[in-house]
Amino acid sequence: MKLLVIGGGGREHAIIKKLKENPETEKIWCCPGNGGIANDAECVPISATDIEKQIAFAKEKGIDYVVVTPDDPLALGAVDAFTAAGFPCFGPDKKAAVIEASKVFAKELMAKYHIPTAAYASFDNEAEAEAYLDSQKMPIVIKADGLALGKGVIIAQTLEEAKAAVREMMLENKFGSAGSRIVIEEFLTGPEVSILCFTDGKTLKPMVSSMDHKRAHDNDEGLNTGGMGAIAPNPCYTPEIAKEAYETIFMPTLKAMEAEGRTFKGCLYFSLMLTEDGPKVIEYNSRFGDPETQAVLPLLESDLLTIFQACTNGTLDQQEVVFKKDSSCCLVIASKGYPEHYEKGFPVSMSGEALKHCDFAGVKLQDGKLVSSGGRVLGITSTAPTLKEAIAKSYELAKEVEFENGFCRGDIGQRALRALEG
Repeated sequence: MKLLVIGGGGREHAIIKKLKENPETEKIWCCPGNGGIANDAECVPISATDIEKQIAFAKEKGIDYVVVTPDDPLALGAVDAFTAAGFPCFGPDKKAAVIEASKVFAKELMAKYHIPTAAYASFDNEAEAEAYLDSQKMPIVIKADGLALGKGVIIAQTLEEAKAAVREMMLENKFGSAGSRIVIEEFLTGPEVSILCFTDGKTLKPMVSSMDHKRAHDNDEGLNTGGMGAIAPNPCYTPEIAKEAYETIFMPTLKAMEAEGRTFKGCLYFSLMLTEDGPKVIEYNSRFGDPETQAVLPLLESDLLTIFQACTNGTLDQQEVVFKKDSSCCLVIASKGYPEHYEKGFPVSMSGEALKHCDFAGVKLQDGKLVSSGGRVLGITSTAPTLKEAIAKSYELAKEVEFENGFCRGDIGQRALRALEG
C-alpha cells in the first residue's frame, strides 16, 4: 500500500514508524514532514494545510490511504476533501473536528448531554468577561475558543491575572482569531490523564493511558508548552476509574456527537482531571496528542494500519487492539527559550542507539545535516518492564544527543513514580 501522512512533527514520525511495521506498506510520503522524518518516509514540501496540493499529489502517486493528524487541516476539512476525491482517510471530518476546533462547542455539548466537566461560561465580549470574573473564585481557567497550538489556556491565580489574560486574548489578539471568543471555567484539582481512543463512530477502543508534562520547567513551573514529555501508562488511572470514564464520558461523548449529526471517526483524545467527584473532561482533541502518541504507540502490539482502516470502514468492533504490559517514557528536547523566543539552526546529532528511539519534530536538513528548526526539536522514547527503568533509559539515551541549544526537563515521570509508590 502507498500511504500519505499529513503533518510534520514528532507525533507524525511515531505514527509513520508504526505504519512501516505493516508488511503491506510499500511506501510512505509525508506532507510536509521534516529532516528527521526523511529517514522513514519521503517528505514532500507541501504545507499541512494546503489540501488542494495534497490531493493533487495523492492522485499523481496513486495513494491508497491517507492519515491526517494535525488539528488545523482536520478543522479545515481535509478528510472531507480527500474522501470526496476518492481517497480512504483516517481522521474526523470537519463537522466532527469542531469538538477540538471550538472549546465553546465542546462545553455546550457536554452541558447538553450531561458529560462531567468544569462549570463554565463563554464570552465574545471582553467587558462582559471581566465583569463575570468579579464574582468568581480564584484560581480560574481562561481558554481561547479556537486552535492555538496547545497554548491557548491560561490558569490565572489572581483576579488581576485573569483580567489580563482576557484582555490579551480578546483585545490584544495574543492567539489571533482563536481568542475572539473565550471560555472561563472553574479550576479543577486532581491528577491529569490523557486517553487516546480509536473510534469508527459506533465502537470506541481506548489506548493505554498516559501523563503529559505541559509546563516548560521542572516541578511544573514555567509556561505551558505543547508538551515536554509523557509517560505511559498513567498510574493514577486505575481500572475502576477507566470503567467509570468509559461509561460516563467516552461513550456518552461518542453518542452525543452522533446525535448532533457529527459522527466522529478517527482518534478522539480525552484530557481528564481525576477529581474527588470522579473523572471530568478538561478538553477534547480530535486527533493524536503530542507527545502522548510517542509514549503510547511503542506499547501497541496490534497493527496500526489495520486499526486505522477499521476506523475508516466502521469495523472496529471486529478489530483487536492490544497493548504490551510494559511502560514507556518520552523525553522532549527543546530549544532554549521555548515556548517563547528561541534561536534555530543549531546542529543536531546523536548515537545510532539514540536514533532508534528518536522521533524528530523541529528539525530540517541543511547541507545534508540536521539542524534545529522549531521549539520542540525531538523526543527520545524508551520502553521497559517498569516505568522507573523506562525513564532511566530515556535519560541515558538523551545524553547521547548532541544539540548545544537544547534543554529538557529533568523530572519527566517523577510525579507518576510518586503515585506508584504512594
